[in-house]
Amino acid sequence: MKQSNNRTIERPNNEKLEKIRHSLSHIMAHAVEDIYKDVKFGIGPTIEDGFYYDFELPRLLTNEDLPKIEKMMKKLLAQNIEFKKSEVTPAEANQRSIKQPYKLELIKELAKDGQTISYYTSGGFDDLCAGPHVNNTREIPSDAFKLTRIAGAYWRGDEKNPQLQRIYGVAFETKPELENHLKMLEEAKNRDHRKLGQELELFMIDEEVGPGLVLWLPKGAILRKEIENFVLEEYQKKGYQLVLTPHIASQKLFSKSGHLGFYKDGMYSPMDIEGEQYYAKPMNCPFHIKIYKHTNHSYRELPIRYTELGTVYRYEKSGVLHGLLRVRGFTQDDAHIICTEEQLTDELVGVIDLTKYILETFGFAKFKVVLSIRGKDNKKNYLGSDQEWKLAEEGLKKALTVGKWDYEVEEGEAVFYGPKIDIKVLDVMGREWQISTLQLDFNQPKRFDMTYIDNEGNKKRPFMLHRALLGSLERFTGVLIEHYAGAFPTWLSPIQVYIIPVGKDHFKFSEELGKTLKEANIRAEVDLNRETVGYKIRKSEKMKVPYMLVIGDKEMKSKSLNVRIRAHKEVKKMTQKTFVDRIKKEIVNNK
Repeated sequence: MKQSNNRTIERPNNEKLEKIRHSLSHIMAHAVEDIYKDVKFGIGPTIEDGFYYDFELPRLLTNEDLPKIEKMMKKLLAQNIEFKKSEVTPAEANQRSIKQPYKLELIKELAKDGQTISYYTSGGFDDLCAGPHVNNTREIPSDAFKLTRIAGAYWRGDEKNPQLQRIYGVAFETKPELENHLKMLEEAKNRDHRKLGQELELFMIDEEVGPGLVLWLPKGAILRKEIENFVLEEYQKKGYQLVLTPHIASQKLFSKSGHLGFYKDGMYSPMDIEGEQYYAKPMNCPFHIKIYKHTNHSYRELPIRYTELGTVYRYEKSGVLHGLLRVRGFTQDDAHIICTEEQLTDELVGVIDLTKYILETFGFAKFKVVLSIRGKDNKKNYLGSDQEWKLAEEGLKKALTVGKWDYEVEEGEAVFYGPKIDIKVLDVMGREWQISTLQLDFNQPKRFDMTYIDNEGNKKRPFMLHRALLGSLERFTGVLIEHYAGAFPTWLSPIQVYIIPVGKDHFKFSEELGKTLKEANIRAEVDLNRETVGYKIRKSEKMKVPYMLVIGDKEMKSKSLNVRIRAHKEVKKMTQKTFVDRIKKEIVNNK
């Protein structure tokens, strides 16, 4: 559902397309069995834009196998095969899947939970499945799907289990929709931050350091530092106080905060130090609470806003790690706001407005807001009473209403200590990226006995807001790389001006020009290598530098510059002063 100015709007579901995609996963499994014979089947669900199926096969597949499988799928679709559902007992299911160990494991769990066990039969293929599916393959357009890639996937996402082969496919209702999607996928490949990160020398991941642990190269470090400097300056303008905290802490801290009770699976194994267990921190909040509690506070001091670029460590399975987007160690632009109940709405609205301003400055114009609440089930996984959750959820809803934000509600997606607001951005290709998080916490103040003295001299419990407007700096940088395809605006570009002397006689002038630009706090690089001018120009273009200067006799004599501008793909003549002023203006205005 979508909330819009206190109205509830039903979001339409494309059930027809879901059925097409789900049915295609079965048709693909059928085709794989026909071609490769001795197949053990995992699962084959629908996903965004398509479907996949996991297989254990007698040999490793390659992308060269995909056309063969597609051809067989189209042959099966042309047979007008019906999908027939049947419900069976656990004993019958075990018999039907007697040679399928992964299916037998699922059957055992379904039986244990007392769930209905059903199969779908399509032609000669029989599969354990709850559905739904199309009635007949004639409902599936044979020219609107494509198999895209093969990947390894551990059974049930557990590295201790066998690794299966996963075949991915995309599917739509019409051929033009498929073609548009394939064009988008090709563009996404060109924008892949892992590819660009290597080409632009921004970051690397080394197996000896460890998967999911990022090494920032000099150019990437400049980009990241520009991001950090901007947000810290904006936070301090809004009254945030900078704090710094250690990377590890005693288990006593994380027991008290509830992380060991509710978040232990996301934490790394403890270190034994002098007989006491220490953990790498998964979150910064307990540390900020300790800073708050080191002295007493009056209501006159509130709200107090602590902020930190804090590095945290969270366990992620190796199979889900993905460049900068999914890592094991990352830095958050974390902040915690301690306030009174009366200040709560204003603080929430202020954070949301600040988020919008910051994301717009980085070049994002479209947003999607999601309110994650506890939901009715699995209350044991959350701290706090029903009344506390109701108060917190209503507080977030009120702030969104006051701020006139449209938002969607997702049940069961709250964090263990309170509800949250997530802000997603849409990039230049229309893809959604989870970026900002704002969480209302009524539990940590109680667990740590946080208090302030009210205007009558009584101790009262404050509220605490957790917020990370960029989320993870690693992830945010990855999203920025893909959004701009590496062609960052001038203020963010690791190299802002690339200077190319035509020959040796122009080296000294070029170096002096580079020095002048650097003294004006402009990041300039002079290429003194012996390659041809054409080669150096192509090199600058590959590095996606905003401004390029080619220095020859004419430039030295006239003292004017022929400026190649990346954004307009043109050359403009201007004086050094005009050029410097132009770049400085772009930097000051975050352009």
